[in-house]
Amino acid sequence: MTAADHAARLAAFAALHRAGDPLILWNIWDAGTARAAEAAGASAVATGSLSIAGAQGYPDGEAIPLSLLLTLAERIAASVAVPLSVDFERGYAADAPAPAQALAAAAAALAATGAVGANLEDGLPEGGTRPAAEQAARIAAFLAGAEAAGTPLLVNARTDLFLQEKDAARHAALVPEALARAREWAEAGAGCFYPIGLSDPGLVAQVVEGSPLPVNILVRGGRAEVETMAALGVARISFGPGPWRAAMAWAEAQARELTAAAPR
Repeated sequence: MTAADHAARLAAFAALHRAGDPLILWNIWDAGTARAAEAAGASAVATGSLSIAGAQGYPDGEAIPLSLLLTLAERIAASVAVPLSVDFERGYAADAPAPAQALAAAAAALAATGAVGANLEDGLPEGGTRPAAEQAARIAAFLAGAEAAGTPLLVNARTDLFLQEKDAARHAALVPEALARAREWAEAGAGCFYPIGLSDPGLVAQVVEGSPLPVNILVRGGRAEVETMAALGVARISFGPGPWRAAMAWAEAQARELTAAAPR
């Protein structure tokens, strides 16, 4: 992919983030599912970390080797004509002695695959979330690496505040902190804000109103939930590991039925 092609896909991808007319991302996990999504009319495709790792036999949480993830991203990007965003988890720089340099290098490598977007999350492996300012610096370093390579990326800045708080009744108290992160990460250059785990319509509306960035919401339901989120001004909708889990459940059920039907 030439630099001009990359720039065109990035511009097209950014333009798809429209409040009230959201980008729908039925999260894919390989070139085949990317092509299926494109054939169904998808304007862009995006991987889910659990899905792409699980499809290769790895658990979630950066267990899939970076080299393999990059190979898969390259195959996906080459297989479709629509923009690709990759769930890049924490940036593959957790153990690096110089995290900023590692993030910059990882971003350049990802952009070289043909991807034009990446999710970066603030959740920590041991639990809890990274301080907002520290995550802002990581986002800035990641973006700088892609920019220096001549292949900028759109970062979907994910906060795990709501995902880690299992009691939904406590989510309202987290909204101010979430919005503070959105503001800080917007200044760092992020292009979208992803409060994963937030689903209450009233709270989603508050985040949409207060965020300086387009808002991405994870949905677990069907068309009705998508329409509800669109009416609230959400600009991007993800399905996370739901499609992969449904596909694997179908595959197992088919295998079980046909295996049981085989002559003994």
